[in-house]
Amino acid sequence: MRRKVPSTTVLMGFEAAARHVSFTEAAQELSLTQSAICRQIASLEEFLGVKLFRRGRQGVRLTQAGESYHRLVAQRLNEIERDTLSVMGNHGTENALELAVVPTFGTRWLIPRLRKFRALHPNITVNMTNKTRPFLFSDTPFDAAIYFGNGDWSGTETTLLMYERPVPVCSPELIAPATSLAYDDIVNYPLLQQTTRPYAWREWFRSLDMRVERDMSGPRFELFTMLAEAAAHGMGIALIPAFLIERELQSGQLIVPVSHSFRSKGGYHFVLPDLRKDNETVNHFREWVLSEGEFA
Repeated sequence: MRRKVPSTTVLMGFEAAARHVSFTEAAQELSLTQSAICRQIASLEEFLGVKLFRRGRQGVRLTQAGESYHRLVAQRLNEIERDTLSVMGNHGTENALELAVVPTFGTRWLIPRLRKFRALHPNITVNMTNKTRPFLFSDTPFDAAIYFGNGDWSGTETTLLMYERPVPVCSPELIAPATSLAYDDIVNYPLLQQTTRPYAWREWFRSLDMRVERDMSGPRFELFTMLAEAAAHGMGIALIPAFLIERELQSGQLIVPVSHSFRSKGGYHFVLPDLRKDNETVNHFREWVLSEGEFA
């Protein structure tokens, strides 16, 4: 059965025209004439039965349908390009692993260790993409994931890699001339919050049998890298696992004013979807990363 899909050439023409909001600039990018882009857009609108652009004396602009369709088309073209580059880079082999990983953990913990995995398995290429929350593997190209949570992920087998043990950190200038603080002093400074760990400060205080009224108040940041940067610029005190900010601690950009920590309720888990349990490449990586986690 023939699929109801416009040609890739037409979709590329539409994507470029929508991105530039200009038929002329799209033509220049694709080394085509403006009339060729106009014909492609007209044929696509006829195929869809929907107007994608409004034409006027000042040029063109996307309709609401055009804006929505452009977001979808751009995403699919990016996926096709990525998959094409993956096949080209691996010469058609299946030794590429697509891994979804939480951002700061991937950057600060996993990437510095990947050279060891490469030495053990030189024929396996690991491609990494940031993902902060669970998703449906059937809707993505991912073979596995590393995420932070309680290990509950439908349709998968999850294995605990490690827990977090966050410590308070701040710029040395924030508390100068002091170099350390008492537990009770923490409440006198802004408490920087992590969006995906909304109860972190509450858990930290409770581990000291303290109850603090404003333990969830303060600026919120989605990533630990953002949190560390805010703390380094004197915006307040942040709770961050030390293994994610080793460089900042070694350089003195951040200090630990109170050396108390607690074990997080959630942890970093390796997530193996049921459909990939027999994949040799994925299992090689799983065994390696779990062995590395034992020493973290």
